[in-house]
Amino acid sequence: MAIPKSSIKKRGKVLYLHYSENGVRRRVSLHTGSLEIAKEKQRKFDSARMHGTLDVFPTNTPLASAVEAYARHMKATRTRHGYNADVSYLRNAFGPISESLKPCRRTCKPEGLDIDLRCRTVVISATYLEQITVSQVSKFIRERVEQNGIEAKTANRYREVLRRLFSWSMEEGGVRMPSGNNPAAQVKRYRETAPEICFLTLEQIDQQLEILQEHPVIRAMVATYIYAGLRREEAIWLRTVDMDLITGASGAIRVRAKTIDGEYWQPKTKRNRVVPISHCLRNILDSYVNQTAPKDWFFPSPQGKRWDPDNFSGLLRKINRAAGLHWGCLSYRHTFGSHLAMRDVSLYKISTLLGNSPEICRRHYAALLPEALVQSVEFGCDTRGRAH
Repeated sequence: MAIPKSSIKKRGKVLYLHYSENGVRRRVSLHTGSLEIAKEKQRKFDSARMHGTLDVFPTNTPLASAVEAYARHMKATRTRHGYNADVSYLRNAFGPISESLKPCRRTCKPEGLDIDLRCRTVVISATYLEQITVSQVSKFIRERVEQNGIEAKTANRYREVLRRLFSWSMEEGGVRMPSGNNPAAQVKRYRETAPEICFLTLEQIDQQLEILQEHPVIRAMVATYIYAGLRREEAIWLRTVDMDLITGASGAIRVRAKTIDGEYWQPKTKRNRVVPISHCLRNILDSYVNQTAPKDWFFPSPQGKRWDPDNFSGLLRKINRAAGLHWGCLSYRHTFGSHLAMRDVSLYKISTLLGNSPEICRRHYAALLPEALVQSVEFGCDTRGRAH
């Protein structure tokens, strides 16, 4: 019986191979927009079908194995913060189905139940990775939005984490999806609203630091977040050698990668940077050093070791709630960026100091630059509004 020939069709910028198998129409991406390359792949495809050596049909990769392999890849290539964040998203999406996705406290999902008891939401259920469809991914994210009230930014984050899982599995894990497409990439993004930036006024900064008078370490850390714009873990990982407290000068904070007791850490953007210490921060840090005399870790925990990020945030939250305050590390970081913007500091300089991209700083702080923009729109008139 003659095998019907395949055909090439274009969808968007990518060419696909269409063929029939046992009366079923199939489509496989050729991963190219070049017709010449596509025809060569088609020739090899038809030749392989004729000789019975075809190797383009979907694979069957156990979901747990695929997720575990990707988690190990992330652990070897991502920062610890990035790895933990993405593992948390994958755990919410699939439940604790592999060793890397198991939480610290054992919360197993009963067999046959498509609900993760830890997050109380429906998870994506499949035996093989290749069985997951666009509609499953879309339904999962939609239910997180409707039932758990997650914001559009978080919904898009789920989409992105799942997209990377499928992309890596297809490109490096040997996975062949039935349609040849990444199902998460075909899910529509949610429209995100403008970010709401919470930052402290000068009076609120004084109030916050006053509340922490009896907690010198936490007070110095909060002052560093406010006056230097560091991320939470950037301050937690500071060693005494990272603090350039030169006598007679303001000094600087060196946010840089390091390996301590076999554990490697680096900034979120994988780039080292230096942040100058302002006079306000220097006065607070000098008082702190004279009072506590830190040794290895510049901001040690009560046990003299490096803070656990969640323990630090928990203690700070407890102190602030007792005083009726609601601010946290992100608010302190936004305080630094916002006050610089209101002082007409360029977004490029702000992004350099914060270790962010100029685009992120533009989204967050551009609205705080009205004074800097006033002169930009003045042309064609004199100071009294009369046309030249």
